[in-house]
Amino acid sequence: MPSPSAIAAFAAASIVLLLIPGPAVLYIVNRSVSDGREAGFAAVAGLSLGNLVHALAAAVGLSAVLATSAAAFNTVKWLGAGYLVWVGVRTLMTAPAEIDPDQPGVSPKRAFTQGIVVNILNPKVALFFLSFLPQFIDADSGRPGMQALVLGLVFVLIGFCTDGTYSLIASTLRHVLLRGRTLPFIRRWVAGSVFIGLGLVAATASVSKSTSK
Repeated sequence: MPSPSAIAAFAAASIVLLLIPGPAVLYIVNRSVSDGREAGFAAVAGLSLGNLVHALAAAVGLSAVLATSAAAFNTVKWLGAGYLVWVGVRTLMTAPAEIDPDQPGVSPKRAFTQGIVVNILNPKVALFFLSFLPQFIDADSGRPGMQALVLGLVFVLIGFCTDGTYSLIASTLRHVLLRGRTLPFIRRWVAGSVFIGLGLVAATASVSKSTSK
């Protein structure tokens, strides 16, 4: 089991990531604005299931990587950190696409199944598990797969809460939210800066605690 301090630190990092508008948040906003609160909450449920898939994959994958070698473990972390920085720079340099509130609607069932696919294919979640989750696993404590699973479940629970909050706000404000300038600013400048920050933290964090004796 991860230590309480590791869980708390990981939870704080998860909240920062989950509050950044990415593919999942944009999908929630689309569904909530176009099709109402019921479809929005159905999308949240589907996205949460997609997060669970990432959590299970991380538990299996990180355990296998740690069992292979410390060098392989560190390679995964460095590649993930570099990619996070690259995503952040690209986000800062690209104007976000507009969300169309008048696009054809979907049923709650369809919103649920689409939500699963959106998050399974969501690079932001995958990269977070690959580059940031390993920082909170202590190989010396044993059972790294179980540690990764516990942290992954924490991420799923927090994601359900943050995604649900986005759906509630989006379905309530609807057109008012999309006509303002706040959401585009967050999607570009705040999101890009935070991605770069997460990448730098992952790159500069000490790896000896996780991978060496």
